[in-house]
Amino acid sequence: MKSVREPAVAGMFYPEKKGDIKDQIKFLLEATKIDKVYDDIFGLIAPHAGYTYSGKTTAYAYNLIKDIDIENVILVSPSHREYFKGSCIFEGDAYKTPLGEIEINTDIRDTLVFKSETIFAGYKGHDQEHAIEVHLPFLQTVLKKFKLVPIIVGDQSLKYLDELVYKLAGINSEKTLVIASSDLSHFYTKKHADEMDSLIEENINSFDYNNLYQILSERTAEACGGGPIYILLKTAAIKGYLNSEVLYRNDSSEASGVTSEVVGYLSAVVYGK
Repeated sequence: MKSVREPAVAGMFYPEKKGDIKDQIKFLLEATKIDKVYDDIFGLIAPHAGYTYSGKTTAYAYNLIKDIDIENVILVSPSHREYFKGSCIFEGDAYKTPLGEIEINTDIRDTLVFKSETIFAGYKGHDQEHAIEVHLPFLQTVLKKFKLVPIIVGDQSLKYLDELVYKLAGINSEKTLVIASSDLSHFYTKKHADEMDSLIEENINSFDYNNLYQILSERTAEACGGGPIYILLKTAAIKGYLNSEVLYRNDSSEASGVTSEVVGYLSAVVYGK
């Protein structure tokens, strides 16, 4: 019997109706076009809040891959609702949004879990997690047909992150895109949030994943998907992609007007051998 992960946050984080999703994403993509061309894109970093708040930031990233020939998307996110050790790759057959089903690449999944003690196929974290789902309508809009490898990282200790890094580094990167899903600081004043989030931006722009992990561990800065960002950058470095650049950074006050407590967002690209 086919196992499909049904949409859990349609109507909350993004529109529920197919036409409304298409209209909103089209509007966001048209408002965030970038003239600069990035060669050999390996991965993207993008946020996972509601489209009202972070959709613009997300669109900057997805504009870069519009109509590019990508066959596989490996999407790595944190777990917001369930703690577990290691990384869980969805064991079912497909993820679904109101725009349709996306087939899981079982070959890549099987390769990643093979002889691993910390990467496993299952359903932990996937049931209600929004940090993967909110990316999918964007992907379904900018790409033609692709297969998905949805990975949720539970415990973000270095030993679990590095296990996934070395496994991902063994995957053929041709026509494969890796995405790290992450928001930044939560519920600080706009000024304080900017100070913290600028540190994340600096470390991404300098491609310094080791220092990024250190400042996150020390709580000098915050990113719920800091582990996935570290995984993306270190995997890219092993594969020979040594450039990363923040495309856009903002916070929730841009949409809400409230500056006393904000959530930070950024989008970035990892590219270029």
